[in-house]
Amino acid sequence: MSGLVLKLGPKERVLINGAVIENGDRRSRITVLSSGANILRLKDAVHPDDANTPVRRACYLAQLLLSGEVDSAAIRIRLAGQIQSLSDILRDEHSSEILARAADANDNENPYSCLKQLRQLLPLELHLLMGRCQ
Repeated sequence: MSGLVLKLGPKERVLINGAVIENGDRRSRITVLSSGANILRLKDAVHPDDANTPVRRACYLAQLLLSGEVDSAAIRIRLAGQIQSLSDILRDEHSSEILARAADANDNENPYSCLKQLRQLLPLELHLLMGRCQ
């Protein structure tokens, strides 16, 4: 059987269907066989106070969907709007492709894939913001 394979470092935490799970003292590998499980690595999570840039806000919305504890229809609509706003700003080919895949994932109710796509834009956003600060 196939499924999502989580490779966890010592003491690493993961949110699975609203429950925080902490790994023990050794590296481990867990296979999640249930489709549709809401899973978020807490080391990858964006804290609400850190959702202070356009891409980080989009990532935060996607991770809210992964938590499974929100009105998913309303958050999907907000996330679609955030992705569209990013598409209006980031017009290079690479960013456009990433955002198109993120929008498709959101439309197909796949927040994990959407978050994975959006996280690729974080280095670009940081670079653009650093350029403005100089």
